[in-house]
Amino acid sequence: MLVDSHCHLEYKGLVEDREGVLERARAAGVGAFLNISTRQSEWDQVVGTAAREPDVFASVGIHPHEADGHQDLGRAALLEATHHPKVIAIGETGLDYYYDKSDREAQKSLFRMHIDVARETQLPLIIHTRDAEEDTHAILAEEMEAGAFPALIHCFTASADFAEKVLALGLTISLSGIVTFKNAKDLQEVARVIPDDKLLVETDSPFLAPVPHRGRVCEPAYVADTAAFVAGLRGSDVEHLRQITTENFFNLFKKASL
Repeated sequence: MLVDSHCHLEYKGLVEDREGVLERARAAGVGAFLNISTRQSEWDQVVGTAAREPDVFASVGIHPHEADGHQDLGRAALLEATHHPKVIAIGETGLDYYYDKSDREAQKSLFRMHIDVARETQLPLIIHTRDAEEDTHAILAEEMEAGAFPALIHCFTASADFAEKVLALGLTISLSGIVTFKNAKDLQEVARVIPDDKLLVETDSPFLAPVPHRGRVCEPAYVADTAAFVAGLRGSDVEHLRQITTENFFNLFKKASL
C-alpha cells in the first residue's frame, strides 16, 4: 500500500474525471489520499469528496498565495472546520516569497493562526515554504517553544540546512515528483538522509508529474513512481519504502483511519 499524502482532487485536470483518477491510483496500489484545500471557498468541496470516498481524507487551510484574500478569516472558522471526522490536517499554509502573491506580513499572520489551531487540535500542520527558509524556521522554532504541534514540510525543495533544522524541531518531510527531476541533485542528496520515520511521499497533483510522466497532468497514481525513485536513492527496496511511508502517514495523521 502507498499513500498520496498531498493531492488536489478538486483542481482542473483531476476534478473532471475524479472517479477515474481515484480508480487508476487504487490500481497502482494507492490506498489513501489526503485531499488538500488552499482557500476557504474550497473547504466544502474538499471535505465533501472525503466524506463520499472511504479512502480519501481532507485538510482545511489557506495557502500563502491566498493570504491577502483571507485576512478576515477568524480562528474560530478554521477551528470549526476541523471538527468534521474526515478532516485530519490543517493547511496547506506557510510562506511563499518566490511569487509574493500576498503581503508577507499577511502570510506570517495567517501562518501563525494556523499553527495556533494545530497546537489546540493536535492535527498536523501542512506547510508550504518557498524562498522563505529563514522566516519559516524562525516562526516554527518560536511557536514550538510556546507549545508543540505536529507538522510537515510538503513538497520539500529547500536546502539541506533547512532540512536539518526542521527535522530537529520534530517535523516530517514529504517528497514530491520534483525529486525525480534531473536538475534536482541537491534535493536527491537530502532525500537520501531523511530518517526513515520522518519521510512521506506525495504527488501535489495535478502539478509536478514525476519522471517518466513529465509534461502530463500529474495524478495520485504517480506517487508510485516517486516512491520507487526515492527507494533507489536510499538503497532500499520499494516495498520497504511503501511500508515506512504508509506507517509514517498514519502515525502522523492520527485521526485518519480506514
